Amino acid sequence: MTNSDIADLLKLYADLSELHGGNPFKIKSFASAAFRIDKLPTFLAGKSIEELEKVDGVGKSLATKIYEINSTESFKELNDLLAETPEGIQQMMKIKGIGPKKIGFIWKELGIENIGELFYACKENRIAQAKGFGLKSQQNIIKQIEFIFASANKFHYYKLEEIAIDLMKELKAILGIDEVSMSGAIRRKMEILDEIELIVGGENTNEIAQAIIQKNILNECVYENSFVKGKIKEHIPVRIFISSTLEFSKNLFIQTGSENHLKLLPISNIQHPTSEQEIYQSLQLQFIEPELREGTFEIEKAKSNLLPKLIEMSDLKGILHNHSTYSDGLNTLEEMAVYCKQLGYQYLGICDHSKAAFYASGMNEETILKQHAEIEILNKKLAPFKIFKGIESDILNDGSLDYSKDVLASFDFIVASIHSNLKMNEEKAMFRLINAIENPYTTILGHPTGRLLLMREAYPINYKKMIDACAANGVIIEINANPYRLDLDWRWIDYALNKNVKLSINPDAHEREGYHDMYYGLCVARKGGLYKEMCLNAMNIDEISTYFSNRKPK
Repeated sequence: MTNSDIADLLKLYADLSELHGGNPFKIKSFASAAFRIDKLPTFLAGKSIEELEKVDGVGKSLATKIYEINSTESFKELNDLLAETPEGIQQMMKIKGIGPKKIGFIWKELGIENIGELFYACKENRIAQAKGFGLKSQQNIIKQIEFIFASANKFHYYKLEEIAIDLMKELKAILGIDEVSMSGAIRRKMEILDEIELIVGGENTNEIAQAIIQKNILNECVYENSFVKGKIKEHIPVRIFISSTLEFSKNLFIQTGSENHLKLLPISNIQHPTSEQEIYQSLQLQFIEPELREGTFEIEKAKSNLLPKLIEMSDLKGILHNHSTYSDGLNTLEEMAVYCKQLGYQYLGICDHSKAAFYASGMNEETILKQHAEIEILNKKLAPFKIFKGIESDILNDGSLDYSKDVLASFDFIVASIHSNLKMNEEKAMFRLINAIENPYTTILGHPTGRLLLMREAYPINYKKMIDACAANGVIIEINANPYRLDLDWRWIDYALNKNVKLSINPDAHEREGYHDMYYGLCVARKGGLYKEMCLNAMNIDEISTYFSNRKPK
């Protein structure tokens, strides 16, 4: 153990003690000792207790602790505190800029127990609104956590797509490059990526490769086996396939498809196609969009010409499941509505949190009446644009919905979601979900598995039973478009469609800019094979008004 290692453990004890409300004098004593030991010119490793006591600034009590650390790489009091502290809280304490007291508040007052939950709470602006934080603190936390995620070499799709688009612009400017495209998992719009894959085409592949290297676009750049490999923004891996112009379409096709997709196709005899469409045509298959090329259902459907025209942004007529300052949103109801209208949508579904979500300033009955009155006023002001009265009603522990039947009946539609007690086994999760699905007031099942990508595992569920229950009860399943959720998982969209279950692409927006997350929901909706006829918010304003009216219990 170095002096720094010893100091780190003493400082950790001081921080954990502060987290758990320990003796302030003892906390200060250990923090001061950690500072002194880290600066000592004398090495403390291997010394006896008697020798340690003689070191300036150590003393008898601290000498005993240091001796124990040298012997066991820890000490009893620290071990006791670690045992009382969830692993997720210990990880949160590594975030720079927030001390033990604030971590304690986040844990005990907000019920957040790991970095992933904290990150998502920041994205919902709950930390900015919490006592003692503010917007600047929240932005710092986001920045620190994003660095932690990046260090693990796993990335959210939305983060790499932006970087890939900028990189493609730089590549297009290089002399000799005629064509540029994304490829691999990023072109298939996988929700989690470990690298950016691109393909470029030109007449002289060696010259192109050397030009890319000389431009210093990538760090640690090498050229081998037709790939230029390197990193961008210091830590994101990039692979660029260098293709001749003649072979570009064939290589794009090969570099895009998953292994499972490609192994199902006899591609060895394809020679110099001019497009990917030509490749599929030569294989007597309907054209398969890049998002679908995972080797699941797409080839069998393409053989029979059963692939639908995938949903597009222009098909979406409204935005459902959004939050305002009535709960934990950043923008007022009017600001949310006006911006939604400016984006060209016909309607907005406002779904602030229900009262059980106290951590998100969930609405009580009195607040609901106030919001509904404002909606009536705004609907006259913004007509023909319309705000639908919705609520994100918590699914409680027994599977019931928050609020009485009379209150639930006052809404146009209800998104039912689980937000609390997420540490469930499958039996408990399914009990809550099925009860909520069977509730006649449930219109949409919100983010059905509670997952936060790279941050929090989904609670275990039986997807087939959940989807079958939605089919039996006429409940729509949400595709939560927030890029950290993307829940329902795209892998179950085809099963839902086969069961005639409609889906709704919802941004779960907590501020106006959150509407733009609809794009990421669209990406996974297309990936799962969704088409507009099976998407709730592809209905126009008259159609969805009728749908909500008919859906409500009579």
